[in-house]
Amino acid sequence: MTTPMPVFRFLLLVLGAVLILAGAPARAQNIVVMVNGDPITDFDIEQRSKLDQLTTQKTPGRQDVINELIDDRVKIKEGKKYGVDPGVSDINQSYEGMAQRMRISPEQLTKSLEVKGVRPETLKGRMKAEMVWTSLVRGRYKEKLMVGEKDVADKVKAEGNEKLQIDGTEYKMQPIVLIVPRGSPPAFLETRQKEAETYRARVTSCDEANSLFRSTPNATIRESVTKTTADLPEALRKVLDDTPIGHLTAPEVTKQGIEMVVLCARKPTTIDTPKKREIREKMYSEKYEKTQKAYLEEIRKAAMIEYRNR
Repeated sequence: MTTPMPVFRFLLLVLGAVLILAGAPARAQNIVVMVNGDPITDFDIEQRSKLDQLTTQKTPGRQDVINELIDDRVKIKEGKKYGVDPGVSDINQSYEGMAQRMRISPEQLTKSLEVKGVRPETLKGRMKAEMVWTSLVRGRYKEKLMVGEKDVADKVKAEGNEKLQIDGTEYKMQPIVLIVPRGSPPAFLETRQKEAETYRARVTSCDEANSLFRSTPNATIRESVTKTTADLPEALRKVLDDTPIGHLTAPEVTKQGIEMVVLCARKPTTIDTPKKREIREKMYSEKYEKTQKAYLEEIRKAAMIEYRNR
């Protein structure tokens, strides 16, 4: 005959089993640092470590990762102080933009992260902090970050290249989108492509394009933009050079739908030499780095940073 196990002992055994099963997640959620009342856990550190290793191909030090996460927390809090707080849609748009630059879909980006044990929210969190910080630094220190033309010219001459400008072309254009909702069947996309070709044959001026596309359902024409040779990739410059003034470029399928550009004007101009642009960008980057470093040190000193478990 089996003796029944005392109820109290039975409960202790059940509780012990639960704790053993939940041990790893519990340790992962252990709070390591509090930053202005916002916790950084072992799980946060583990996730950022994996993300850093994935992006740099190097194993980061634990304290370096903790410092990154502290920086992110103070940046986001500082952003809220000045009303800079990107929403979920802004972050998702940035995430989709990253996937597009990698020539993959957002879903493929998510899968590639998950294979390495990184949650997409980890990357999105880092992206949010970067978005907030860039906006803050450029907004608050706009004048301080300005690079004077004379300073750039002097630097170019000092490096032995006295030529500052070369001949180029200025393009004035308006982007047009024939909207194709995500998930539409291939037949609908094909129909829209045929519509685009029809419009392309009809339009002969920017005025016609504006009149047509502002009254066309599920189509939009954006405000005109002006770009120079220096702003555009070579492939697009060739397309615009081969497009008659007032006409549409060939339809291109994008994630928004069918996109074209109506070329409103094209004229000769002078543009900065590649060397001058390179030097201006370098000078701006140096100013930005120095400014953001001092700003970050300032807000970190003012932050409440409390280590719980070194």
